[in-house]
Amino acid sequence: MNEDLTEISAPEEPVCDAWQRVLQVTLGIFFVVGSVILVYYGGPRASNEDVQSQLQQLTSQVNRLKQEEAMPAVVLDRYRNSICYVFGIYRVGFAGRRPALRARISGSGFVVANGLLATNRHVAEPWYEDAESTALIAKGATPQLEKLVAFFPGLSTAVNITPLAWTSEEDLAILQIDDSAAIRQLRPLPFADKPSTPGELVTVIGYPMGVLGMVAKAPPAVYERLAYRNDDQNAANELAALSLIRPSATCGHLGDVVGEKLVYDAPTAHGGSGGPVFNSQGQVIGINAAYIDGFSGGTLGISVDALIPLIDAAQKKQSQSTHLQLAAQK
Repeated sequence: MNEDLTEISAPEEPVCDAWQRVLQVTLGIFFVVGSVILVYYGGPRASNEDVQSQLQQLTSQVNRLKQEEAMPAVVLDRYRNSICYVFGIYRVGFAGRRPALRARISGSGFVVANGLLATNRHVAEPWYEDAESTALIAKGATPQLEKLVAFFPGLSTAVNITPLAWTSEEDLAILQIDDSAAIRQLRPLPFADKPSTPGELVTVIGYPMGVLGMVAKAPPAVYERLAYRNDDQNAANELAALSLIRPSATCGHLGDVVGEKLVYDAPTAHGGSGGPVFNSQGQVIGINAAYIDGFSGGTLGISVDALIPLIDAAQKKQSQSTHLQLAAQK
């Protein structure tokens, strides 16, 4: 999300308590049900095979729940390096004058194909659906990106990124990673192969509160040095050099699916926009997009189904650009 160039207090890191509560309650239910089964089937009318079958089913369900509880840590460890922090500065102004608006943006993104990054359109084009920017543009002002870079956990420096494709129907965009060396180290995240259903457990990974969120988790010496800086990029550069670009994971339940819109209760904050939303199998089901202030169940995402055509369009542009470059070299 975009913000003016002012300081914001650092938050506490969100945790995944919901998973533990669900597991504890469900395990309790299974133990009760298991006891009932043993009492009911323990008489002479039931064979040992019946009892063993019921116990195996319960054991399988408990193991599945344990696996789901562990999934946030698994996806964070497995895919962390492909989930980036996006930082930028943009301005909106009239020709020959000082910018009427100049602001920085913080967001998240993740690798979806070779050299391609997915995020929200309001991260790639920060003036998109921004009331102040829209009012200025309506009067003839021109929006412009001054800077747009991505910080990946596995890289010690930022890489430049360029908007490549976006859609007006959904708040989605694809950006090109302008660094061939970085591209070779980044692997795309896996997409879910079946529709999402309400009630699923979900994990959202990203950079809520941007640099300040990462600084809050940093060792004390680093925190004391960076906590009150106003220059986000210099602070991010230092975090990258110290291998402290680290996303956060929050967990919750998928409350509803309305068309391409996902509604869930995993908390987020500005800076988390554009991060991936995982299901309990470690597959991406959506892109984190927005949250409703004052409503804990009102975090909104966009289904990956809406992202797939945009990736195809971006790959075509990428291919055309490569052909033009090769033709110019001949």
